[in-house]
Formats: sequence, structure tokens, C-alpha cells
Amino acid sequence: MRVGVPKEIKNNEFRVGLTPGSVREYVAHGHTVYVETNAGAGINATDKDYKDVGAKILKTAAEVFAKSDMIVKVKEPQPVEWKQLRSDQILYTYLHLAPDPAQTKGLIESGCTAVAYETVTDDRGGLPLLAPMSEVAGRLSIQCAATALQKPNGGRGVLLGGVPGVAPGKVVVIGGGVVGTHAAQMAIGLGAQVTIFDRSLPRLRQLDDIFGSSIVTRYSTVDALDEAVREADAVIGAVLIPGAAAPKLVTRKMLKTMKKGAVLVDVAIDQGGCFETSKATTHAEPTYEVDGIVHYCVANMPGAVALTSSHALNNATLQYGIQLADKGLQAIRDNVHLQNGLNVHRGMITNEAVAKALKKKMVAPLKALETA
Repeated sequence: MRVGVPKEIKNNEFRVGLTPGSVREYVAHGHTVYVETNAGAGINATDKDYKDVGAKILKTAAEVFAKSDMIVKVKEPQPVEWKQLRSDQILYTYLHLAPDPAQTKGLIESGCTAVAYETVTDDRGGLPLLAPMSEVAGRLSIQCAATALQKPNGGRGVLLGGVPGVAPGKVVVIGGGVVGTHAAQMAIGLGAQVTIFDRSLPRLRQLDDIFGSSIVTRYSTVDALDEAVREADAVIGAVLIPGAAAPKLVTRKMLKTMKKGAVLVDVAIDQGGCFETSKATTHAEPTYEVDGIVHYCVANMPGAVALTSSHALNNATLQYGIQLADKGLQAIRDNVHLQNGLNVHRGMITNEAVAKALKKKMVAPLKALETA
């Protein structure tokens, strides 16, 4: 198969769909890999690095799209990219379609087969291609919160770890999954006072076993969240409903009770955000204020640490990508986890959560694939 890797064009996105090491694996499987010139610049991978492992370097993204049977990216395709996709192509990348009707429409009109990293599953019911970026985003969320809390950045002027004689900052983490766990780990490491909310009692018990007395676990109710947010210096939104839009758990009304200069970091912004006042931002302008509360809502947080993120992502996506390249659409028919990853095929939405969020008709993956 001819596999294409265009340079990412989303604002301040420095990751790359395939690292040189991954390209070598595709080439070893007999595939031709086209890489847009300078696609790996954000991770310090040169065109020579890609050539040395067998890639063919093309000058433009248009050439990559035109020559390739499968496109491997990191972030969702931008409007200029939708128009270059074809009905005989597989797109393999993060999509986050539930809060993005415009992108969904673009993919439907292209007729392409779109497999979303964030809904591919594994035998344990996990989301193995989302997990590494969730780990990065969770850890990064605390770094970002700590920076935003600094007075010159509009924050309260609180040091999360405190110092002897001065209380540490209070961090509230909403969601006890991968993002929340890694956020808590980082916040504890800095010496902050950490409270984690979740609606799964078994998960709260697990977190209690993991962290012991280093955290406080609380069952998530409106009343409990309202109380905790009021006292927080930083709130991390780490809620995930696979494939679906995130619920709005912190309301505009709650903001008015918070401490001025407190920080909200919405890691769920890719799925529409879990704060009522959230709107996607970029690394160029990561924060804004609402009612005196600093909001950090960067939609591609892991892109800030592109080297770490690209390698972590490739470690997870490679095996499924190789299956798609080796077997084409048959790989999806043969693998239920890739069926779960299929979001759009030949103009049909094939993921239930996406269809429900966008109020569209859903066609089961195997039925949709009968058209191919």
C-alpha cells in the first residue's frame, strides 16, 4: 500500500503521524511511504532521516494526498485537507467528530474511510490509541495550570506546592481515568493538595489504593463539585465519554463563586469541553478569562511536547496502522477493535456516539463496509 504522511498544519502542532522508526516498519512490510518535506521538523527528524529508512520525500501535501492509499496523521484534517481526501482512501488519525459537525460533513462528502484513534479499543475495553496522549495531557495539565496560576499570567499567584509555613495550592481533578490519574500524579509530585472526582465507586477505590492518603477521592455530584470548585486554585477537566461530547460539569454560575485568578484546564476540549465557558484555544494564545477565572483550553496540548508525544503515539498506533496497510478494509472487517475505530465510511457515520451527538443516522461498521 502507498502510505502518506503530510505535515501537520493545525496551529502550533509539531507532532508527526509517523516517526522514522515507524516508517521503517511500514517499509519492512513492503509498503511505500510518502512523507511531505519537513513533516518531522517538529521532532527534529530531517528529510534525510526519513530517506535513510526508505521513505520517499514529496514537496507538497497535495502530492502526498494524491499519491497515497492511506493517510496517517495526528490531528483531525483541516478544511483544506478534507477536499483532498478521496473515496478510495483510508484516513488514520485523531478525529473527535462529536463536537465538530463541519469536519464530519467534510469527511462524509469526501467519501473516505476514516478510522479515529480515539475510538479504537482493545481486549480490556480500553482506548489504547487515546491512552498515550491522555497520559501526556494529564501530566501537562498540571504544568500548564502551575504556569497559568502565576500572577503575570493572570493567575492568583499561587505556588502549587507551597513552601514551609505556607499552605499548598488546591487542585481539583474531575474524572479519574487516564488523564485524571496522571494529572493527580503530577500534582502530588509538586506537593499540591489534590481531590479527584469520579462517578465510578470501583474506580474511586482503585485511586484510593494507588495514591492512599496523598489524595482525597469524592463521588461526583453537582453539590460536591460546586463546593470543591469554590475552594480550588486549579480545576482539571478530565472527563471522557468515548466518542461523545463531554458533559458540561462546571457551569458559568459556579465560576462566580470561585477565587479570582483560579485556573480551569479543560483537557476534554477536543470533545467540546466539560466547562460551560470553555472554547478551544491554541498554544499561540492558550488562555482567556471569564469572570476573573483563567481558562486554558488548548485543543492539542500534547503538541507542545511533540518529541515525547510523537514517539508515545507511534508506539500505540503502529500495530493497527500496519494491519490497515497490510490488509486494507479487510483489516477492519477482521478486527473488532478497528471496527470500533471506524467513524466514517463512504459517506456514512459508523460510530454510535458520534451519530447520537450529531443527531445523524448511524450505519453499523460491517454493514457500511459491504459497500466496498
